[in-house]
Amino acid sequence: MNKNIILGGVAIVAIVAFLALSSSKGKQTINTQNNLNETAGVQNENTADTNTADTIAGSYESYAPEKLAFAETGNVVLFFRASWCPTCRALDKDIKENLGAIPTDLKILDVDYDNSQELKQKYGVTTQHTLVQVDKDGNMISKWSGSPTLLSLVSQVK
Repeated sequence: MNKNIILGGVAIVAIVAFLALSSSKGKQTINTQNNLNETAGVQNENTADTNTADTIAGSYESYAPEKLAFAETGNVVLFFRASWCPTCRALDKDIKENLGAIPTDLKILDVDYDNSQELKQKYGVTTQHTLVQVDKDGNMISKWSGSPTLLSLVSQVK
């Protein structure tokens, strides 16, 4: 159990370091208060007047075809989730509890597994809790199943 706690702590430190390094490459640094405001859904006046992809925070939201355009400058992952699926509910809960940890260049789109036959057919999705990374045109980049946490989902993004 202590090993799990230590490994979890190391993983969190690695993600924070990665995010810090990636945000310093040509992106405006946002102070801690602004990060807290954005995590709470409050847009700061210093970031509200820009429309570049570099200042758009990562997100978890419902699927809509027009949201695939975000993949032009970032990453888009479709999460085929069923409300009755225990592992889907666990990942959904973990993502929602860690919204501030979603990288700024990632948009996770929640796809209703039970009511998305065309999308399931397009991407060859046969089971719930499938994740599909797509490009701006909706072409599949990669597909995987079973990420139990946001951290493991993020580690699969190419």
